[in-house]
Amino acid sequence: MTTPHIALTVDCVVFGFDDGDLKVLLIEREIPPFKGKWALPGGFVLPDETVEDAARRELEEETGITKLYLEQLYTFGELDRDPRERVVTVAYYALVKLSDHRIRAASDAAQAAWFSVDDLPKLAFDHARIIDVALARLQGKVRYQPIGFELLPPKFTLSQLQHLYETILERPLDKRNFRKKILSMGFLLELDEIEQDVAHRAARLYSFNRKKYEQLVRAGFNFEI
Repeated sequence: MTTPHIALTVDCVVFGFDDGDLKVLLIEREIPPFKGKWALPGGFVLPDETVEDAARRELEEETGITKLYLEQLYTFGELDRDPRERVVTVAYYALVKLSDHRIRAASDAAQAAWFSVDDLPKLAFDHARIIDVALARLQGKVRYQPIGFELLPPKFTLSQLQHLYETILERPLDKRNFRKKILSMGFLLELDEIEQDVAHRAARLYSFNRKKYEQLVRAGFNFEI
C-alpha cells in the first residue's frame, strides 16, 4: 500500500490590544491560492524543522515578529481546506503588546496589518474559523489565568484593565465588583504615579507583579474572573 501524501502547515493567530480594541495580525497573500486575500501568517513545515520552529520562522518571515511565546491551539484537518492538496495545519496563538512589535511584510506577504476582531476582511482558507477557535480559547483562558496582562502596557489603570476584560469576554463587568476582586488577589502593584495628559481626572496607575502571582500559585491560589 502506498503511503498517502499529506502536507503539513502552521498558522499563527497573534492577538494585540490597542485603543480599547482587540486586534489580530493578518498578512495579504502575494501568491496563489487566494492571492490578494488576507490570511493568518503561516506556511508549510520544512522536513528539517519542528512544527513550532516552522511557526516561528513563518511569523518572522511574513511579519517581522520574533521572540513570542506561542501556545498550540488546535489541529485543523478538514478535507477541502486547501485547494492545492490535502493539507493539515497546526495552529498556534499568542498575545502581544502592540507597542513592543513593529511589523513588516516580507517573504510571500504583500503587507501585514492589525485588524479588529470585530471587523475582519474576508479571509483565505478556513482562517476565519481558526480565529474563532482562538478567540474562544482566549475567552476561556483569560478567566482563569492572568494572560490579559500580556496585552497591556507595563503601567495601566484599573479602568483600562476592566475594559480589556470586557472586550475579550464581550460583556460588561460591574465596576465595583471587578475592582474589589482584582485588588483582593494581591498581585497588582499600586504605583506612586497617575495618568498624564488626560482630559478626565487622572487615575492611579498599577503594574502586574508576576513574581507575586507565581508565589501565590505555588501556595495554591486560583485565579478566576
